[in-house]
Amino acid sequence: MSKNNFFDKVYFVVKQIPYGRVSTYGSIANYIGSPGSSRMVGWAMNASHFRVNIPAHRVVNRFGFLTGKHHFQGTNLMQDLLESEGINVIDNQISNFNSFFWDPSDNLEAYKN
Repeated sequence: MSKNNFFDKVYFVVKQIPYGRVSTYGSIANYIGSPGSSRMVGWAMNASHFRVNIPAHRVVNRFGFLTGKHHFQGTNLMQDLLESEGINVIDNQISNFNSFFWDPSDNLEAYKN
């Protein structure tokens, strides 16, 4: 992995999100040392369909909304994947979001730039 590539840093973190948990664009951006780059994390998620084993469905906005769902094949694929992991989604928002939120800053050793 190139530690200088923003997308690679994002993918490293996203691969660490546990099954049945979600993280946010902003928390990932903060963790990799790029606060304010939430939108770029979103771009990385959009491009992740070219990569294998990137659980992009586990990345949502700070309120638990499935803002990236239109980048998944099928109308409800992102929601279906989350629900298959035990996460309930109502009106495109994760129910009880805080109980499923995974913050990389609390769970991963500091990323070495």
